[in-house]
Amino acid sequence: MREELVAFERLLDIMDELRAKCPWDKSQTIESLRYLTIEETYELSDAIIEKDIKGVCGELGDLMLHLVFYAKIASETNEFNITDVLNGICAKLIQRHPHIYGDVSVSNARDVKNNWEKIKLKSGSKSVLGGVPNSLPAMVKAYRIQEKVSGVGFDWEKTQDVIDKVTEELQELKTEVKNADLSKTESEFGDLIFALINYARFINVNPEDALEKTNKKFIKRFAYIEEQAKQSNRKIQDLTLAEMDVFWNEAKLTE
Repeated sequence: MREELVAFERLLDIMDELRAKCPWDKSQTIESLRYLTIEETYELSDAIIEKDIKGVCGELGDLMLHLVFYAKIASETNEFNITDVLNGICAKLIQRHPHIYGDVSVSNARDVKNNWEKIKLKSGSKSVLGGVPNSLPAMVKAYRIQEKVSGVGFDWEKTQDVIDKVTEELQELKTEVKNADLSKTESEFGDLIFALINYARFINVNPEDALEKTNKKFIKRFAYIEEQAKQSNRKIQDLTLAEMDVFWNEAKLTE
């Protein structure tokens, strides 16, 4: 038996035992696990951003446990089991990859993505955007929306067109800020972000990852300012902006 199958069977056996004997595991439901799964997903995301490969491995294990846990709970009421889950994704992958398991020809990854969206529509999806979860963070949702409509041909033709749109949206935002119309300012700000996300897609940058890396970079630099204030026995609010700027630039040099 393959090593992977042995390990997976061991996880299934442990899950069975925990569900039968552990008070906490016995009390869980599909609904009670939901928020924990979301937390584990974000922990995996953190590990990926930090390039912590050992952490990625560990977090994948935590997520794998959750997947097995959901299937175990559902199997107890005969709704579905882990076999149904695995067979379901295998069937979907075969159907969505006709260039591998059929006679469809593709030239690149973009063709594959386009076929994927078209096959989903043929399979009964009512809308190209129907598979975008409502609860996704706004930036991730915008990126997925743009990817999906691109898959059916609704997209800009050239990168320059996209950056021109960014410039146009920025000018419209400036106009509404000058007019002091808060409602229109908010709307134009949203349009600008949406256009920037589109541009990121065209230059092969994931905007969510890019922003999170900037967040972490800012936190690290600001922590350096706080540490310098502490070392001089001062509170950070006692530093002048000029002093903060000096420490900020020092922090940049250490990166």
